[in-house]
Amino acid sequence: MPVEQCWSLTAYDRDTHALIRNVDRASRASNNTELLKNPDGSVDVYLGPKAPAGKEANWIPTDPKRGFEVMFRAYGPKKEKQWKMPDLEVVT
Repeated sequence: MPVEQCWSLTAYDRDTHALIRNVDRASRASNNTELLKNPDGSVDVYLGPKAPAGKEANWIPTDPKRGFEVMFRAYGPKKEKQWKMPDLEVVT
């Protein structure tokens, strides 16, 4: 997402629409220096009960017993750029 400031992706409990309980963190943001970037500068963010091997820095933990929903926020989006948020994909 082309932004002036940063973007963030946050996971919420589907039933309560509140942050997921008992997880270490609820979101990842582009201003996190630990994020692993792809060669083209894009970032893959993973959501689920377990982090994919080697992708812990890009992982948002979820509760395996509960559903979740996500919210993407863009802070200072660049108006001259058009960008479409890709759909979430199931990775096995």
